[in-house]
Amino acid sequence: MTYRLLALNIDGTLIGSNEKISKQTKEAIEYVKKKGVYVTLVTSRPHLSAKRLAKSLKIDNYLVTNNGAFVANDAEDPLYVKRIDVNKTLQLVEVLEQYDCHIRVLHESFSIGNKVRQKNQLIAKMTIGVGDPLFYPVTFVDSVYDRLLQEAIAPPKVQVQFFDEEELNSALNQVKEMIKGVNAVSIQDGKVEFVAEGVSKLHGLQKVGQELGISLQEMVAVGLEEDDIPMISQVGLGVAMGNASEEVKKAAGWITRSNHQNGVSYMIREVFRKQLRVQVE
Repeated sequence: MTYRLLALNIDGTLIGSNEKISKQTKEAIEYVKKKGVYVTLVTSRPHLSAKRLAKSLKIDNYLVTNNGAFVANDAEDPLYVKRIDVNKTLQLVEVLEQYDCHIRVLHESFSIGNKVRQKNQLIAKMTIGVGDPLFYPVTFVDSVYDRLLQEAIAPPKVQVQFFDEEELNSALNQVKEMIKGVNAVSIQDGKVEFVAEGVSKLHGLQKVGQELGISLQEMVAVGLEEDDIPMISQVGLGVAMGNASEEVKKAAGWITRSNHQNGVSYMIREVFRKQLRVQVE
């Protein structure tokens, strides 16, 4: 099989805790690009945050962002977008504000968050996850629900950080019972990400493939998060990072090194360079 597209997760895959991309990784990505392989990013991050990182890699392609809810090169002209509608967003935020949590309503070009008293590492991690505030502005308000009553928004995603596991579980049960058409696609370390029903990284990647005429079997996808599992289990070659969970590794067809050991560049060297060398011969 000739692989024509390479899909890469960002956090824990391309970058580590220092938010840096290694020189080896940049050179490997540049190599496959020059050989005609289409490179895209598939991430839970908002579009502007992913776009900034793509620019540093000289990638000017469709990006699958917001867990697959927003697929675009230009944010003003998306290839595909599936939003949580205005009323469901209001209902969701109304439920969440009953709990001690930090809420972020993530539009593709800005976000709205509630002010919280906790000044700890959890909030810092959420801030890192959405990218530099200069590129992705965040407005903090006393009540997200009240702000949404004034300014209706249908976001691709709502992100929430809980500080208590019991409250997290109670909120998830309440959302499941009361609000149809909204799914929690990622639950990790007290952080939950809500998207519209039917949204997934796999579905977003399929949209890119349909637009380009590239089948899933002609794709390599690299990830480490649980919501990467459908994607890496359906493409031609699904690759798990060495720092991925055991569940992700079991779903993958190939396991590379960790992000701190240049796992992406190692995978490209072992998979794509061998493939491209065979093509030349």
